[in-house]
Amino acid sequence: MEWLKYLLIPFLISALITPVLKKIAYRLEIYAEMNERTIHTKKIARIGGVAIYVAFIVSMAMFVKVDDALNRILLAATIMFTGGLVDDMLNLKPKYKLAFQCAAAFILISFGGITLDTIRLPLGITINLGIISMLVTFGWVIGITNAVNLIDGLDGLAGGISVIILVVIASLAVLEGRSDIMMLSLILAGSTLGFLIYNSHPASIFMGDCGALFLGLVISAISLLGFKSSTFITLGVPILLLAIPILDTISAIIRRKLSGKSFSDADKNHLHHVLMRRFGHRNTVLILYSVTGLFGMTAYLYIVNKAIGLVSLCVLAIGVELFLEISHMISPQYHPILSTVDMVLRALKKPSLEEELEEKLDEKLPEHEI
Repeated sequence: MEWLKYLLIPFLISALITPVLKKIAYRLEIYAEMNERTIHTKKIARIGGVAIYVAFIVSMAMFVKVDDALNRILLAATIMFTGGLVDDMLNLKPKYKLAFQCAAAFILISFGGITLDTIRLPLGITINLGIISMLVTFGWVIGITNAVNLIDGLDGLAGGISVIILVVIASLAVLEGRSDIMMLSLILAGSTLGFLIYNSHPASIFMGDCGALFLGLVISAISLLGFKSSTFITLGVPILLLAIPILDTISAIIRRKLSGKSFSDADKNHLHHVLMRRFGHRNTVLILYSVTGLFGMTAYLYIVNKAIGLVSLCVLAIGVELFLEISHMISPQYHPILSTVDMVLRALKKPSLEEELEEKLDEKLPEHEI
């Protein structure tokens, strides 16, 4: 039960700090923006990520003996958090936000830092990335960081999904014998859970960019640190765990590209927006929690039993693809599976050449001659 303290202590710190942050935010007038894209209709503080950050840093100092890799994570996470906090207070332009993200990623991976050197594929195929390893790692860190930030659109969504991901990573770390990854994941999960008390629907405070970007950076680093030397398919497990934010980000990129918009042009066609229009706020969050949990369970099953894990993955992948097509989340013209099925059904219903000839003969002959 020693693992419980890694959850409980940061949980208590975060839960105690968050109400104080709300008062500070109201005094400084640091509120979430309200426009045609936002869900909330009143002034809500948006620096709740400070509670997650402080609880994480304090708990790390209490429980974890840091090394070079962890020092890099902490420094990079602090840079990312600082950039997000400045944005929450001053509304930075996208290029300045990206500059903070690039600086944090550079600290994390440069000069012998955390990089993805090898990609392992099924059938024993191994790809050595060589000189492009830093570039691939850089893309992973920036991509996951922004993916977590993009799903922070409903009360408790980004925080709850992050907690599920972190708990699954901690469970996998136990199987791998990685107590360091287990501690790191549980501490961040506990820090986020304490904040979620106030962020669950209806939220009284948002985590803001300082929280979402911080969570994204640390999760991307933990996934690399925990799985890059694994005998399992490299990045396969992290991609499964982060399926919802990755899917939402890729869909947004394609959707905005097809409509001629820039990626920085926000819209209300994210996964959570599409679901909310049909199922409502609270139900949408619960649905996305459940789907994230299913992907997490699939990742766990794959490690325990590859065959069962692959079958589960195929079923989930087909379900997600059908949702994308039916919901028109990417584009009304995007429906490869539905088009294929429709084509097959039409072919099956189409009469054979012999049947067509008989029908034409019946039409020409008088009824008494048939």
